[in-house]
Amino acid sequence: MKIVTWNINGVRARLGNLTHWLSESQPDIACLQEIKTVDDQFPRAEVEALGYNVETHGQKGFNGVAILSKLPFDEVNRGLPGDDADEQARFIEGVFSTDRGALRVVSLYLPNGNPIDTEKFPYKLSWMERLQRWTKQRLELEEALVLAGDYNVIPEPKDARHPENWLGDALFQPETRQAFRRLKSLGLTEAVRAVTDATDVYTFWDYQAGAWQKNNGIRIDHLLLSPEAADVLVSASIEKHVRAWEKPSDHVPVAIDLNLGLPVKAAA
Repeated sequence: MKIVTWNINGVRARLGNLTHWLSESQPDIACLQEIKTVDDQFPRAEVEALGYNVETHGQKGFNGVAILSKLPFDEVNRGLPGDDADEQARFIEGVFSTDRGALRVVSLYLPNGNPIDTEKFPYKLSWMERLQRWTKQRLELEEALVLAGDYNVIPEPKDARHPENWLGDALFQPETRQAFRRLKSLGLTEAVRAVTDATDVYTFWDYQAGAWQKNNGIRIDHLLLSPEAADVLVSASIEKHVRAWEKPSDHVPVAIDLNLGLPVKAAA
């Protein structure tokens, strides 16, 4: 089963790219971030026409997450628990049935946190703490769990072409990286790093200063796997070529293949 995460940076602005990519890449489950639209304005019909079920947690103008699935949803949960006052649309969980039991897939868009001398950085760290608490509870179910999304975390210096340029950025702060390590230490496997230790492996290139042409990238889009998911991990890859398309997102899709022994079911 192919599961992919992609920060699309505006689904209506890049609908052509989305439908072309879905047809080309053929993910079984696609997790989108920064859809930047309310639920009823998501281009549902165009996506459903390609054989996908669609669930969204949207917000006007910014944020917003979605899960597109060729499998029917057994359950959908919106919003990260732990702060009733948090109205930002950054988290959606879908539950699916497989031959090996339940599969839980989360599409998440972790706060950026910049500038670090504002309330945005504590919000980022608080959100990561909430995610850690939620994940610990979900892991007790001993099910295949995939936490897929734009984490806005550069885990290690090798995950940036020029790490020295990110020293003052929330994505590379020691507190941010420590929170990411605490999350992984619950027993999660980071899919891309499970298959390669290579440098020069990025998922984001800024629109400015020729970053794409110079390969001045960072790796901030991740898929974290529970032990039950990691045990059936076949491969992980970055679909870098999508960044060269016309009107691209500044992120590219990151894909994993899990051997769940599941024949693809038609969308309901």
